[in-house]
Amino acid sequence: MNTIQIKKRTTAVLHGILYSALILSLAFSSASCNKDSEEKAHLTVRMTDAPANYDAVMIDIQGVEVTGNGGTNVLLSINPGIYNLLDFSNGLDTIIASGDLDAGTISQIRLILGPNNSVVVNNVVYPLSTPSAEQSGLKLQVHQTFEPGVSYNILLDFDANQSVVYKGNGEFKLKPVIRTINAAVNGSIRGSITPAGLFTIVTATSGGISYSSVTNASGNFLIAGLPAGTYDITATPSLPFLPVTQTGIAVTAGTSVTVGTINF
Repeated sequence: MNTIQIKKRTTAVLHGILYSALILSLAFSSASCNKDSEEKAHLTVRMTDAPANYDAVMIDIQGVEVTGNGGTNVLLSINPGIYNLLDFSNGLDTIIASGDLDAGTISQIRLILGPNNSVVVNNVVYPLSTPSAEQSGLKLQVHQTFEPGVSYNILLDFDANQSVVYKGNGEFKLKPVIRTINAAVNGSIRGSITPAGLFTIVTATSGGISYSSVTNASGNFLIAGLPAGTYDITATPSLPFLPVTQTGIAVTAGTSVTVGTINF
């Protein structure tokens, strides 16, 4: 074997080693994520308020629960605490909860309040009675369909002026008036490869920015969290198979685009 042949063989071996290392790295970092999130949507719940004629309206938020497919209830990860609604008016908002949900339709959000609610009028603090909220939570109808791999925001828009009711004798009641505003943040691309057992890296590229995922044991893949745009996807299988590219895939916020089966 001459020097040129040795160099070529050495280069091929190094290429194989580097590719295998990349495959293993992506397998550990992405495969489990891809499997776990394949049928999931991500939801973030934010809170905002319309201006009100009070010094402060303090709301004790202790939980956010979402009712999904078949009546399944999911408690989101919550940022519990006492929030002054008036801190989040005139276009400001804050995140109160987030989490992953099974793709499908959700029917309602339940906002669970604690007992420490109050209103401040002329520098005097008055407790806000909230009997119904403390017992079963505030049930907000949503009826939104979530796509897998898509992130959504639901904005809870309080109307503090209408939500605080003066009962007389210095007593106030919290009767929340809340509007829900739903918005999808991004989209996703999903599909499959054949043969199914062939481990494959799938990359979506738009405007020079790439997003990657890997196939699972069934040959399915999901590239989540994609900003709206037009993408080219490249499926790169393990050697000796060659990469396959699809171009011009349009992704819009709130959609999960299916590209079908990629054949090697």
